[in-house]
Amino acid sequence: MYAFMKNTFRYKLHKVYRFVHTETELKNQAQWLKPVGYETNISIYNPITKCKVPLILKDKNYLTWYVCGPTVYDSAHIGHAVTYVNSDIIRRILSHHFNINVLMVMCITDIDDKIIKRAKELKQNYNDLAKHYENEFIEDMKMLNVIKPQLYCRVTDYVPQIIEFVKRIMDKGNAYVSKDGSVYFDTNKYGMYGKLTPPLSNTVSPHKKSPTDFCLWKVKKDEPFWESPWGPGRPGWHIECSTIASTVFGNSIDIHSGGADLLFPHHENEEAQSCSYHEVKQWVNYWLHSGHLFIKDEKMSKSLKNTISIRKFLEKYTPNHLRILCLLSNYRNGLEFSDTTMNLAVDLLHKIEHFINDCDNYIAGRWNIGNIDEVALLSCLEETKNDVKTALADNFNTAYAMKSLVKLINVTNKMLHDSQDIKNNCTCISPIAAVSNYVSSTFSSFGISNSTTADDHQINSLIECIVKFRRTVRNRALVKDVKDELLLAACDEVRTDLSLCRVIIKDHKNETVWSIKKY
Repeated sequence: MYAFMKNTFRYKLHKVYRFVHTETELKNQAQWLKPVGYETNISIYNPITKCKVPLILKDKNYLTWYVCGPTVYDSAHIGHAVTYVNSDIIRRILSHHFNINVLMVMCITDIDDKIIKRAKELKQNYNDLAKHYENEFIEDMKMLNVIKPQLYCRVTDYVPQIIEFVKRIMDKGNAYVSKDGSVYFDTNKYGMYGKLTPPLSNTVSPHKKSPTDFCLWKVKKDEPFWESPWGPGRPGWHIECSTIASTVFGNSIDIHSGGADLLFPHHENEEAQSCSYHEVKQWVNYWLHSGHLFIKDEKMSKSLKNTISIRKFLEKYTPNHLRILCLLSNYRNGLEFSDTTMNLAVDLLHKIEHFINDCDNYIAGRWNIGNIDEVALLSCLEETKNDVKTALADNFNTAYAMKSLVKLINVTNKMLHDSQDIKNNCTCISPIAAVSNYVSSTFSSFGISNSTTADDHQINSLIECIVKFRRTVRNRALVKDVKDELLLAACDEVRTDLSLCRVIIKDHKNETVWSIKKY
């Protein structure tokens, strides 16, 4: 499926752009330069080398990460959300599993063609409209448990820096003013264009010297504008990220991320103009591109009118369901959104939830079955820890890490549900607690949120009283000579009612255990 999606994306790309590179141009393309600095022992896919390379940081104390944030008018659907959830998972892995301090900055595009057009349609101020969508995006990310970046940067707050950025590129001779007054980056003059992908034609325009040239400053039309040395206008799309990231992080960035569709032309253009500005051969050391969400082999996008809003998605599913879906695949892969794939995510989360609850009941002494092979279980736990660590260090391979975690859950479950007599009449709390703690903490490190209120003593006591009364009634109703179907039905009704309050009740012969739903 991924190969199909990848080919579909390339096919659609080629329908819009045509190859314009020559053999000479390809020879002039810059290669990836291995950074000098702190070895992390993590490998990461590199779109320039087309293979995995070692992740080396400029400074061992922190990692700099710039995220291409939303064009706020076009952000509030589940397809875009996958990109940010994938980035959030990787950020958490770096922090929790490799003890790397991540410094993240995200751009908020609050001025562009779509926002201006929408503001005119609604007869609103573009600033007010952009702010509304920005707040909606931030709230959506909060609902999806995506950690906020250290800094949100609005494009309109950086216009003076953008003007200075464009001016410096022009002073170096790598940009020109066209006949209509716009400023374009001169890809032929720069000479190293096409680092991330073979040079492709951009939109054809009589104002450009070359089809691959791109706009740095747009001449004023019937829209908001700022004064500049080239006349009134506004920033081009690509220049905003280069300027903001350079203002915050300088002439070198460890990681720059975005959706797979941003590889060309957005990220290609960013790298070219930033290298020109800073006079360096490599501005970004590592590019991360997240796969898209597909519906029936079509990318989810507003232009295809097949999007599902985040709010609508959350009416049926939880943030944890979306995160599980992402964890089951590599961040680079396209994801299929369907009842089948979502049911897999729902079922797996349910399995994890019940496993943790069963472990809690066993540890608390409310579980009267199970034969635990302590040596075998602890050996499996150690093997899982090693496998998960190895997988996450291998280009953040969460799919394999999930497979290893599920294997550990299955092994433990088999021992917990062994109905034979307990050996030597004793329990093995320590290994079960060790496994439960590892599984819980690992999923928590991936951003799977735990919404339990089980630490509230009064609620626990109340539930315990209800369950105790129900246990007495049920056991009496099960006595063969007085079996009472009416009372048994009443007990089932209580169990159902409590499940609606996130209280899970499990009956095992004459024993009853309970737990609060955590996920």
